[in-house]
Amino acid sequence: MRFLHTADWHIGKKLHGYDLLEEQADAFQQILTIAKNEEVEVIVIAGDLYDRSVPSVEAIDVFNRMIVEMNLQEKFPVLAISGNHDSSTRLETGGPWFVQSDFHLNTRLDQAFEPVEMGNTQFFLLPYFEPISARLYFDNEEIRTIEQAMKEVISAMKKRFKPDRAHVLVSHFFVAGSEKSDSETKLMVGGLDTVPLSLLEPFDYVALGHLHGKNALQAENARYSGSPLKFSLSEMNQKKGVWIVDTEVDKSTVKFKEITPLRDILQIEGSFKELMAQDFYESIDRENYLHIQLTDRAVIPNMMNQLRQIYPRVIGVERLFGREERQKKNETKKEIKTLAPTELVNQFFSEVTGEEMTQQQQMWIKDNLEALHQAERGK
Repeated sequence: MRFLHTADWHIGKKLHGYDLLEEQADAFQQILTIAKNEEVEVIVIAGDLYDRSVPSVEAIDVFNRMIVEMNLQEKFPVLAISGNHDSSTRLETGGPWFVQSDFHLNTRLDQAFEPVEMGNTQFFLLPYFEPISARLYFDNEEIRTIEQAMKEVISAMKKRFKPDRAHVLVSHFFVAGSEKSDSETKLMVGGLDTVPLSLLEPFDYVALGHLHGKNALQAENARYSGSPLKFSLSEMNQKKGVWIVDTEVDKSTVKFKEITPLRDILQIEGSFKELMAQDFYESIDRENYLHIQLTDRAVIPNMMNQLRQIYPRVIGVERLFGREERQKKNETKKEIKTLAPTELVNQFFSEVTGEEMTQQQQMWIKDNLEALHQAERGK
């Protein structure tokens, strides 16, 4: 069985205020071309189809056109799951009709235990879920973390394994040893807690979503496809694309097929005078998304408006002068920005009371954050 593994489309996402729908439509066409050229039998999308739980009308229209072309016109079976950015409730609308055209979209935990069989492969489609969903499904109050939940989930899946089939898990979570970039959710409650890589050993291949770099995880049988587009400056040097996977019983082989961005993310450096010089700006592709590093020390009136007259997609301007001083001043702010919600609450409690939270208090906080996040996704 040969299939294409992609994820994290984030349809409707903006880059520093710039609409990316045109770039996303272009990336999709490249994915479709790769699928045809590689003669894949199935297309797998491992979560985060949309960027928001309530996507815009424009985002829904783009996604609908993608699915129609891929599934109805080109006749590719599609196996997809909801991610942490998707609203499982909204996304599952129409699900019973989708399967009639081989579009399998799982949005609930209970759906993951009925594998989709195609060729020599059983696909287990496990959408993003919170530990509370596993507590209810397994009727086990001891399940409090995603690691505990995944032990039960995979144990239940293994009971459905057929020995003469390859076994593929499609899911959306953070695996131990993975590396993040700046564009991924910092949330570390519920389903985004770490999952040990050892739990994934029963599967011949694990098609992961959530992290946006294809090299985020170095594992023999598990990979993140990464996002089709670059969503932050930290992804500037990443190669984007999809995995082509061939499954056989007890093994799988993979190769990466790169996608060329319609507009890339680049970083340029120079003085304001240099950047405004015709010889300089005609030497680069000004249609790209640009992060500018200015070497000037003096104040430049109306700087951003002048820059954008020549560079229409400026995503940021950084003053190199005084960089070290500003970096020290912003160190605390940066640390706070990257803290998980539970850590923020712990830090606030400690600063206000002068004491550390008890284990029971920490459990209350985690449970409430988990419930709030689940309620938000269900809107």
